[in-house]
Amino acid sequence: MRQFAELFVRLDQTTSTNEKVAAMVEYFDRAQPEDAAWAIHFLCGRRLKRLVKRADFRSWLAEETGHPDWLVEESYASVGDLAETITLLLPEPDTAALDETPLHVWVTQRLQPLASQTPEAQRTSVTAAWATLPTTQRLVFNKLLTGGFRLGVSKRLVIRALAEFSGLDSAVIAHRLMGQWTPDAELLPRLLDPDTRSVDASTPYPFFLASPLKAGPEDLGHRDDWQAEWKWDGIRAQLIRRDGNSFVWSRGEELLNGRFPEVEQAALGLDDGVVLDGELLAWHDGAPAGFASLQTRIGRLKPGPTSLRKHPVRFLAYDLLEADGHDCRTQPLSERRAQLETVIAELDEDAITLSDAVAAASWQALAEQREASRARGVEGLMLKRRSSVYSVGRTVGDWWKWKIDPWTMDAVLTYAQPGHGRRSNQLTDYTFGVWDGDALVTICKAYSGLNQAEISELDKWIRQHTTERFGPVRQVEPVHVFEIAFEGIQASKRHKSGVAVRFPRIARWRRDLATGDADSLDQVGQLLDLTP
Repeated sequence: MRQFAELFVRLDQTTSTNEKVAAMVEYFDRAQPEDAAWAIHFLCGRRLKRLVKRADFRSWLAEETGHPDWLVEESYASVGDLAETITLLLPEPDTAALDETPLHVWVTQRLQPLASQTPEAQRTSVTAAWATLPTTQRLVFNKLLTGGFRLGVSKRLVIRALAEFSGLDSAVIAHRLMGQWTPDAELLPRLLDPDTRSVDASTPYPFFLASPLKAGPEDLGHRDDWQAEWKWDGIRAQLIRRDGNSFVWSRGEELLNGRFPEVEQAALGLDDGVVLDGELLAWHDGAPAGFASLQTRIGRLKPGPTSLRKHPVRFLAYDLLEADGHDCRTQPLSERRAQLETVIAELDEDAITLSDAVAAASWQALAEQREASRARGVEGLMLKRRSSVYSVGRTVGDWWKWKIDPWTMDAVLTYAQPGHGRRSNQLTDYTFGVWDGDALVTICKAYSGLNQAEISELDKWIRQHTTERFGPVRQVEPVHVFEIAFEGIQASKRHKSGVAVRFPRIARWRRDLATGDADSLDQVGQLLDLTP
């Protein structure tokens, strides 16, 4: 635990990418394989399941420190992070009792067993750890336990560090870290195995991600050098056919087998050693049915006959990553596309079809087709360089997403609460409302879109104009109007407003508008008639 806590401090104290990579490389060189495996697990953003109730943490903290409950709650509201609040309020332990237990032992023998313990036994175990761990290790322990372990380290940076440590290509490491793996003593040797053919049959490839195209495509060069496709509003997925089995993986590295049986059944017709990249979509009458329809299938591990009949799903393939067991990713897109068309034509299954290329002789003609995106139920266009290989992650320059402009509404700031990680000491998570008669009704929450100067200004204003508090949440005077951008809207019985918007974010602070100028619920609801 001590070595991992030292790594935590080094990563937290620098913004330099090279220094972060160097810190991880040094850690992997010194750590036990079991400890390194759990470190990789946490650094890649994976967490332990919730083991202890948050209310119990606060109660134990009050008992251990002798502080009244209200002071603990106020401290938590001020700090914004439960793990940091606990660490700050507890006294420094006796240095004679410092614990040198390895990270993997802490996780497997002290943290994970908490899930099956009674609250009394949990309290004994947790408070014993508080009493023995020094401040930094205690902070890491609390963050792992509360699920709040976040650092400015992306999975891509972890991959880079492992590649530098091992001497292997980063694409090999990235592939091995996809899918399901266990943080045990065998993980590090398996990741660093020089035999690059060693990979589980179910393992997907790292996804190639497109970058947003903020202006027109004219600067990209000749139109003929680029393949255009519709940008579908579904679930990005890989369909794998290996060793006689089929696997469906989401971009979030979740195995979706069982949820879309019509796709898995159709995949039986694929040759062994084929991997397709594409989109899962709800599909009705020859067109996408919208994300709301797909959502009814996402949460069903085993959909019944009624769900399958009402909300059929289709996999639209737009890339071929593997054929006959051979990795195709280094081939130009034009070659992969030609092979993909042959694969789909030979399959001849309704549940797995080809994502058609969009024909247009010029950028202007393509722009005109893009204007009809919403009527088609798509989000815009994808532009892919025909000579591009299938890269790992977001490699700028070869794949672009040319999305249509988002919908917008003007809404009033009504509530705010602290953010997470580096923003845990500022009020950066906002709730917005629109008018329903003379009352403001909540329409969405958003936490991105403002620059740091605006965040600091708004944070100061919120603290001075709070009208009521509900734990960490502050109700504020309804004074400020913001333009909220969002990608979609649907009717919702779960929301008081009756509608739910997708991917809301702050477009701009409308200092020019008075509160009464904000939109009404009727105005926002009219957008429902524009959805396909």
